[in-house]
Amino acid sequence: MKPRHKRIAIIVGALAGLGIATALVLNALQSNVAFFFTPTQVAAGEAPKNRAFRVGGMVREGSVKRDQMTVHFIVTDTAKDVRVTYTGILPDLFKEGKGAVVQGKLGSNGEFQATEVLAKHDENYMPPEAQHAVDQAHKAAKSMPKDAMPKEGARP
Repeated sequence: MKPRHKRIAIIVGALAGLGIATALVLNALQSNVAFFFTPTQVAAGEAPKNRAFRVGGMVREGSVKRDQMTVHFIVTDTAKDVRVTYTGILPDLFKEGKGAVVQGKLGSNGEFQATEVLAKHDENYMPPEAQHAVDQAHKAAKSMPKDAMPKEGARP
C-alpha cells in the first residue's frame, strides 16, 4: 500500500472512531437527562409518556397520605395539580405547603410514579424551575376571569 493510501486509511479510521465515541457519549447523556415540567405542562400533555422527567411545585396542603412506606401527595403550581406516588423515605424537609421537585415517570392512570423526591432546604429557597412555575401560574391566574378560575380544592 502506498503511503498516501495509508494516511487516508488512518484519517478515515480516526474519524470513524471519533464518530462512534461521540454517538456513545450523546446516547449516555440523553438517557440520563431528566427534563423539568410544571404541573400545567403535565396536564396539557407536554410531558413525555415513557421517559423519566421532573415535576416541581408546591405540595398541596392536606394532600399527603401515608400507607406504610408509600406516600401519596399532590404537587401543584396553583393552576393545575399532579398526583404523585412515592415509595421510600422522604427527605426530612418534605412538608405540605413547601416546594418540592419529584423525578419519575407518568403512569398509565395519570398518576406520577416518583423515584426521587427533592425538598427545599431552607426558609427562602425553592428550586428555580418550581419558583418560575408558581410565578407563571400566578400571572395566568391574575389574567383569567374570576368565573374561569378553579374552585379551591377542585381537581382538574
